[in-house]
Amino acid sequence: MRIGEFRNDRAEARFRAAYERALTELRPGPWTPLDVPTGYGTTRVYRTGPAEGPPIVLLPGSGGNALMWHRHLDALAARHPVIAVDTVGEPGASVQSAPVTDGRDAAGWLEELLTALDLPAAHLVGCSYGGWIALNHQIHHPGRTATLTLVEPAGLADLDRRFYTWLVLGGLAALAPRPLRPRLARLVGNSAVLEAELMALVRASTGFRRRLPPAATLTDGELGRLTAPALFLLGERSALHDARGVADRLHRLVPAARVEVVPGAGHALPTDDPAAVTAGILDMAARQAG
Repeated sequence: MRIGEFRNDRAEARFRAAYERALTELRPGPWTPLDVPTGYGTTRVYRTGPAEGPPIVLLPGSGGNALMWHRHLDALAARHPVIAVDTVGEPGASVQSAPVTDGRDAAGWLEELLTALDLPAAHLVGCSYGGWIALNHQIHHPGRTATLTLVEPAGLADLDRRFYTWLVLGGLAALAPRPLRPRLARLVGNSAVLEAELMALVRASTGFRRRLPPAATLTDGELGRLTAPALFLLGERSALHDARGVADRLHRLVPAARVEVVPGAGHALPTDDPAAVTAGILDMAARQAG
């Protein structure tokens, strides 16, 4: 498997310009960028919040980067150090140098990153593909994280045509004239298309060749190996999976985990109901501290 990279210099320059604009627009407050070497490439992370305390580490979904968490950063950083990650192999400021072939590799990359950042007990948060990475990390490196908050995580059910249709329709809605986007966002159930700066970044990332493995569905045995305190936040109208069916599966296989189905929310849960996501992350950290 090849590594993620831009098609040419022009595509990379276009994306870098859009990335810098998005950084300025979406995160004008203070945060510190760090480039962390790993065996899979240099990973860009952004630190914000207090210098001391149990850290929260944020992993974005497929095709995204640290900026997808911009709505949540201030509330999280008011109580905890926060580290927002540009996943290696995704369009962002990280630079991949070795292939990630499966969930074990993805977990290995994250383990190297947490080790390099000296984070032996972080509150790990993953959305969609980032949730799949976080789950694989807990399976292959148990005892490393304090808590898990999985926001619409991939890998809990096989994908079907409904999800790919949702992706295509969301992409088309993002390309529509801006006055039409609110109506289209409601029709397709994807509030993320209303995030103008993030959508500009997504459009600029079309020149990036993503070479990460698909989020393979985790087996019953793998899910049964989860030991960290975990919260699963699922959108009631998710196109990724049947939320109620996934909730039943999790209750059966991971009885100690908390599973919440957020009413009215879809797979774009961090933008559909940002307050519920932020509250869930902080509640998990507080429960563990208590």
